Amino acid sequence: MKDKSVTNLPTDAVVSNFIRSIIDEDNRTGKWNQRVETRFPPEPNGYLHIGHAKSICLNFGIAHDYNGVCHLRFDDTNPEKEAQEYVDAICENVAWLGFDWGEHLHYSSDYFDQLYAFAEYLITQGKAYVESLTADEIREQRGTLTSPGQNSPYRDRLPDESLDLFRCMKAGEFPDGKYVLRAKIDMASPNMNMRDPVIYRIRHIHHQRTGDQWCIYPMYDYTHCISDALEKITHSLCTLEFEDHRPLYDWVLDQLEGKVPCHPQQIEFARLNLTYTVMSKRKLIELVESDLVDDWDDPRLSTLAGVRRRGYTPKSIRQFIERIGVSKADSWIDVSVLEDCLREDLNESAPRRVAILRPLKLIIDNYPEDLEEDCFAPNHPKKPEWGKRVVPLSKTLYIERDDFMEEPTKGYFRLSPGAEVRLRYGYIVKCVAVDKNAVGEIEAIHCTYDAETKSGTEGATKRKVKGNIHWLSVKHAQPAEVRLYDRLFSDPYPDSGDKDYKTSLNPDSKEIITAYLEQSLCDAEPEQAFQFERNGYFIADRIDSKPGKPVFNRAVTLRDSWGKVDAGV
Repeated sequence: MKDKSVTNLPTDAVVSNFIRSIIDEDNRTGKWNQRVETRFPPEPNGYLHIGHAKSICLNFGIAHDYNGVCHLRFDDTNPEKEAQEYVDAICENVAWLGFDWGEHLHYSSDYFDQLYAFAEYLITQGKAYVESLTADEIREQRGTLTSPGQNSPYRDRLPDESLDLFRCMKAGEFPDGKYVLRAKIDMASPNMNMRDPVIYRIRHIHHQRTGDQWCIYPMYDYTHCISDALEKITHSLCTLEFEDHRPLYDWVLDQLEGKVPCHPQQIEFARLNLTYTVMSKRKLIELVESDLVDDWDDPRLSTLAGVRRRGYTPKSIRQFIERIGVSKADSWIDVSVLEDCLREDLNESAPRRVAILRPLKLIIDNYPEDLEEDCFAPNHPKKPEWGKRVVPLSKTLYIERDDFMEEPTKGYFRLSPGAEVRLRYGYIVKCVAVDKNAVGEIEAIHCTYDAETKSGTEGATKRKVKGNIHWLSVKHAQPAEVRLYDRLFSDPYPDSGDKDYKTSLNPDSKEIITAYLEQSLCDAEPEQAFQFERNGYFIADRIDSKPGKPVFNRAVTLRDSWGKVDAGV
């Protein structure tokens, strides 16, 4: 298992980028005539996750910074697991992050004719052969990391015979698994990927773009490098797990020298490993299909559809990717770095509003029954140009339940019997009594107010108290569904080692409550973000919010409460 050291970078960290150094040197030497062309090549067999955001931002970002272009290319060579739903979702995610591929939208299936022609060429050159062994037999003869593989008895099949069989494979004359086409490289190579890898297999499956035109499909390692070359990619950026595949990438293109436009350079970088998260596509599919989450866009998931619905912004994700940097060494990034990037963005961009998540009634006994007053709250404390809004005050209010403690602990400065606090933007009140039900639960608290202490009023008594709580008038507060999301896993490394990642699912990762909101929040547009004062940053759900009836998701708290939990504080 890789080192679990967690990188928690400060906001002003400067991370060197070895890829940019390579490109700078290429430009200096004129290797590509100052041309920079990259690509993002997802498989349309699932939804993108936050790890893909690193590759997206890197490929599109480098192309932008060097006045180049970045292609969006779908590696659609396995129709058994692919669907148009995934293609559409990937396009939407990339565009949402702020990147534009323009005219450069491609599919590996665009090149099926050329890929097939190149395979025939390899056969004629004695560089590929049709294999009659079964998949299990191929696996048995492949060898191990410490022992060489064995040559297949069909390795020396004459090119004409292999070519005839390959054409019959294409014509649909054989069932799935009857034959495969293998590259003829070196069964004794220390690199397992070079031991005569399979480059074509039979699959009688309908393809979402080519229909039933093909019943043989090329493998990824064969397809990817040729697609790069045909699109004249200069720098093929991929994650470290493909480092051992680079010799095969180069071998295929070396055999096709003069037949493809160029030989791109594959460069590997460390993938994104994020704590409290799983990013294995297989595990994400399992979570969705087992109904352990609501769907691919569940706000607790690491999918880009999920983090978007949670309330993450494109700017915060781009900032996060820039902050963690690019390196060749695998490391773990603490999810709090991502959360901090969102806090920084929303702290600047989100208007302030009041919401009471767990309401407790506060009755001001000496406040006139029929009186209502306007209190004025800034829409943003650091942006006076955003103006102020009216928060009406009346005799009966909602406050947060944890803003009252009957037996206060040391350092508790909110309401308690006999204590005074300021109603934010309003008066100073003093707790004088408590109402309880038959089982001793607190149902309401009674206060008196000091009429000379209203905030912002000329001539008001300048009296200071330590406590300051937020509130809403019961008459004016609007009920709404609020979803309190937390981390999906309680273990920072949920899928490490041999343990079952599902055993660390956090049972408290989702809570649905009825909260009370400022009236203006009923007009919130889907995906509009706010800071609910003292409660965190919330976003109107992009799917379930309706005009006049918003549903809010908690995107992130105002601070990292998990850090204190993990430290045992």
